[in-house]
Amino acid sequence: MSSSPAPCTRSWSISEDSLRRYVFFASESCIQELLSASDSNRVGNCSDGWKVLTLENGVEISKRRSGSLHTFRSRWVLRSVSPAQFITVANAIDAAKQWDPDLVEATYIKDLQDNLSIIRLRFGENSKPLFHNREFIVYERRETMDDGTLVVAVASLPKEIAAGLHPKQNNAIRGLLLQSGWVVEKLEDDSCMVTYVVQLDPAGWLPKFFVNRLNTKLVMIIENLRKLVQAP
Repeated sequence: MSSSPAPCTRSWSISEDSLRRYVFFASESCIQELLSASDSNRVGNCSDGWKVLTLENGVEISKRRSGSLHTFRSRWVLRSVSPAQFITVANAIDAAKQWDPDLVEATYIKDLQDNLSIIRLRFGENSKPLFHNREFIVYERRETMDDGTLVVAVASLPKEIAAGLHPKQNNAIRGLLLQSGWVVEKLEDDSCMVTYVVQLDPAGWLPKFFVNRLNTKLVMIIENLRKLVQAP
């Protein structure tokens, strides 16, 4: 009696130094995209491709077509919250479940240097259908610009590199988080302007409007995050 061969999954094993150099290079483009998104459309025109979807309670939700998907952007001002206070909460993966209830697990796989990490995000069986059993292997790079603006760049690693670092679980679909992250700008009175950009390919077959609804949901979680940051 013969057994069926195990499915073959390509994976690349690279040195930590090579991984660090790759992520640093890849994240440079992500940082520039985030800074551009935070600086554009300040006066509400649509010449840069962003279309405002909602403006409610001081929170602006916009979108821009990026290939077959959309990139979504949220911007809002947090009064009496410093950039450092916001980033402390936004980066605390132990607190992530409080502002994204679909998230089951967020764990650090590897710290490449003080401001550069590899993280696994997992959404489980009880998550909403669009998140059901999906995981993402991402890098996270944190940088402070010369003017004090804080940038957190996040995107998935190529699937072969991700497979070498953390083999995919049989019951999980590995999605791709495209250039995404936070830009936090210091304002007067120790307040800050926060821009959140996200583009997500959940992988597996889903109708396009479902994928874009998923992106919208990810941006809307900022309301939960804002409540967490502003909690006494």
